[in-house]
Amino acid sequence: MMRTMSDDEHRAFLAHGTRTGHLATVRSDGRAHVAPVWFTMDGEDIVFMTGADTVKGRNLRRAGRAAMSVDDPAPPYSFVHVEGAVDLFDSGDDYADAEQVTT
Repeated sequence: MMRTMSDDEHRAFLAHGTRTGHLATVRSDGRAHVAPVWFTMDGEDIVFMTGADTVKGRNLRRAGRAAMSVDDPAPPYSFVHVEGAVDLFDSGDDYADAEQVTT
């Protein structure tokens, strides 16, 4: 039986261990692109790195939105799906500086 997780359960699921996210973006011609990403949680933010010239990097810069699915491959096979706007930073230093300004 399927059950909906609370927001706290979503965050705990995403923060637990090392899981691979499946990042979905849209190419300029409208085709979907899905790629694995290894991520971490920083408070409410999902953080990952990618090259600016990769397919996903170009798609993120152009569209400014993405979706990601993260699953647990062990029974009971749970998953979390997130979607929304993205913030792009050219370096880890830029991300750290932005966090200092907004906190």
